[in-house]
Amino acid sequence: MRNRGNRGSNGRVGRNDWHQRAAEFHDLAAHAHREAAVHHGKEDHLTGHEISKRAMEYAAKAYQFSAEAHQKSVGVMINTPKSAPAGPAKRVKK
Repeated sequence: MRNRGNRGSNGRVGRNDWHQRAAEFHDLAAHAHREAAVHHGKEDHLTGHEISKRAMEYAAKAYQFSAEAHQKSVGVMINTPKSAPAGPAKRVKK
């Protein structure tokens, strides 16, 4: 049985979960960067700095999940048996 992702609430971890988590952290980092820019624009540099630090932490986690997703994807591609190439179609005589 091949694992084709998380289907339902059975708690099974699928191969797309790493990609999903990476995407979530990329979104969090982008949001935190925008929020930090707003605070810096309002001359609230202390808060802006704290939010920038949080954004960098999210970006680091996003990178970790992206790297893990890539490793798992490459592993799946290497371990997947390749099918034989399809030949030309054969005519059936009637």
